[in-house]
Amino acid sequence: MRKHLGTILKISITVLALFYVSTQVDFADIGQRLLQANLGWVLVGFLLFNLSLVVRAYRWLLLLRGIGETIRFQRLVSLYFAANFFNSVLPSGFSGDVVRAVEAAQDVPARTAAGTVLVDRATGLLALFLIGLAALPFRPDNFPNSLLWQTTAVCLIGLVGGFVMLEGRLIRAAGRLVPGFLQPVWQKVDGVITAVQACGWTAVWQAMGISILFNLMQVAWFTVVGLALSYAVPLTHYFLVIPFLSLAILLPSIGGLGIREGLAPLLFASAGLSSEQAVALTLLVFAIERLSGFFGAPIYIIDTLRRSRR
Repeated sequence: MRKHLGTILKISITVLALFYVSTQVDFADIGQRLLQANLGWVLVGFLLFNLSLVVRAYRWLLLLRGIGETIRFQRLVSLYFAANFFNSVLPSGFSGDVVRAVEAAQDVPARTAAGTVLVDRATGLLALFLIGLAALPFRPDNFPNSLLWQTTAVCLIGLVGGFVMLEGRLIRAAGRLVPGFLQPVWQKVDGVITAVQACGWTAVWQAMGISILFNLMQVAWFTVVGLALSYAVPLTHYFLVIPFLSLAILLPSIGGLGIREGLAPLLFASAGLSSEQAVALTLLVFAIERLSGFFGAPIYIIDTLRRSRR
C-alpha cells in the first residue's frame, strides 16, 4: 500500500484540481471550442512536440559525450520517445526520466545514466527561466504587476537553485549533516552528484544552448495551439507564462493536469482570454503531448526486440 501512496496522491490532487476548475468554468463551452479547433494548426503543434523529442535527445548526447561516454543517437531518440510514452500512460511527469535512466544504464554506468538524465532535465528548466527573464522587458502593457514579480521570483530562484545543483559543492557540504542511518541513501545521491559534475561546464553550456532551442519550440507549439483556437495572444505573453505552466509538472499530479488548468485563467486573463478559452488552450496542449506519447510504444518495442536479437 505504501508504495502506491505517491500514485494515489497524484491522482487525488489531479481530481481535486479538475473539480475546482469545473466549478469555475463551463466545460460544455470548452468542449465546443476544442471541437472547432483548426486541425491544421493542431497537426503543426503535434509535429513540433515530436520534433522536440529529437532535439532533446541530441542534448542528452552532448552531456554523455562531456562525461566521456557514448550511446548511439538513434538509441537516445528511441529512449526519449519511450519516455514520452511512459509519461503519457503513468501518473507522473518523471516516469519517463526513470525509464531513460534505467534503459541507458544498459549502455553506460548507472550513475552516469542517472546523472546525465538529471542534468538533461535541469538544463531544460534553466533555459526556460532564462527565456522568461529575457522576455520581461517586452511584456505587454497590461501584464499584471503581481504576476510580473512572481515571474521574476520564480525564474531567479529556479536559476540559482539549478546552478547550485549543477555546481554540487553546496549540496555536498549539506551532505555532511546527514545522519548516519541515512548515509546509504546519501552515498547514492553523492554518486549521482559526481556524475553530474563529471559532465563538465562545456557540455552543460552546450546543453543549455539546445535547451533554449527546445523551449523556443515549446513556445511555438503553445502559440500554434492558440492559433488553432483562433486566439490573438501576443507572442511575448507565452514567453512569460509558460515557465509557470511548465513548472506544474513538478507538482504531484498527472502530468500537471488540473494544476495547469487552474493557473491558466489567471495567467491568460491579461491577454484577453476568458477562463474557458484559457482552459481550452492548456487542455488541447495536454492532449497533443499525451497523444504523441503513443508513438513511443512501437518505437520502444522495436528497439527492445532489435537489441534482444543482438
